[in-house]
Amino acid sequence: MDEYIGLDVSLKETAVSIRRAGKRVWRGKCASDPQLLAALIRKHAPAAKRVVFETGPLSVWFFHALIAEGLPAICIDARHAKAALDMAANKTDANDADGLAHLAEVGFFREVRVKGFDSMLSRTLVAARTKLVRATLDVANQVRGLMKTFGLIVPRGIGGKFDANVRSLLDGHTELARIILPLLEAWRSMRIQATELSRQLLAEARRSQQCQQLMTIPGVGAITATAYLTAVEDPANFSRSRSVGAWLGLTTRRYQSGEVDYDGHISRRGDTHVRALLYEAAVVILTRSHADSDLRRWGMKLREKIGFKRAAVAVARKLAVIMHAMLRSGELFTRTKIATA
Repeated sequence: MDEYIGLDVSLKETAVSIRRAGKRVWRGKCASDPQLLAALIRKHAPAAKRVVFETGPLSVWFFHALIAEGLPAICIDARHAKAALDMAANKTDANDADGLAHLAEVGFFREVRVKGFDSMLSRTLVAARTKLVRATLDVANQVRGLMKTFGLIVPRGIGGKFDANVRSLLDGHTELARIILPLLEAWRSMRIQATELSRQLLAEARRSQQCQQLMTIPGVGAITATAYLTAVEDPANFSRSRSVGAWLGLTTRRYQSGEVDYDGHISRRGDTHVRALLYEAAVVILTRSHADSDLRRWGMKLREKIGFKRAAVAVARKLAVIMHAMLRSGELFTRTKIATA
């Protein structure tokens, strides 16, 4: 007889619930180690039909490790599971595991596509570089703010100019220099490491034919192309290119009830970083890019009607659709034709 397992995964321990024929037959806890969990499941549920757990920080590792152990692992959307789990009177790990096992048994869940480790490595590279760039900017702004208090205004400039400007202003301010120079050294170290990660990212983009293909779009660089590729992975994951815009949270929400029917703001679901990068690329297309194309002309006309920000969001959604269509067809970006979306 088939058995259904729910796992409520946390950093140290995982709550386990096993159901068979509509009843719970076993419940307990185990260390959050896929191998130990696999041994436990084989012992208490030799005929496991589904092993269900929610999306979370450990979901990629758990999914691939449990699949490697030969278990039918399924990762489900935590937002969809929440509605069912909130039905329990008490919020506990054990009750959450029971709820997940029940969902596994009745089949009332939405399975999430779990990314491969290669894609996650590329995403980690993009995320690490972004974090270092932002930290570098934060430290530079902190230095500017601290020096401004003492009447030392650092002129505009980045990189070596910023370093030289700060050091020149600190001449004759020994006490302040003891405070600022360690910050400046930290800024310099982070900038070097961010540059190294940028080199790795560019080298990876040059090796990828798909990245080179996406980079033929004006405003789309190595970072945006890599992040988009690692999010979508295989174009066949989406039956229609238009679905990618909704998947990335770039389509409006709709509320309809009786006489009331209106569209709201964009849903902002999905990958926040990729959505932000597409928006930045759209801004570049509308403001800084001199490459004329149907996409830019369409965005500029929309800008006159609905304003810059909404037009930029619309262009970002259109970009998501076009990039998926390009990956599916293998064609380069053409300035005289845009995808219908």
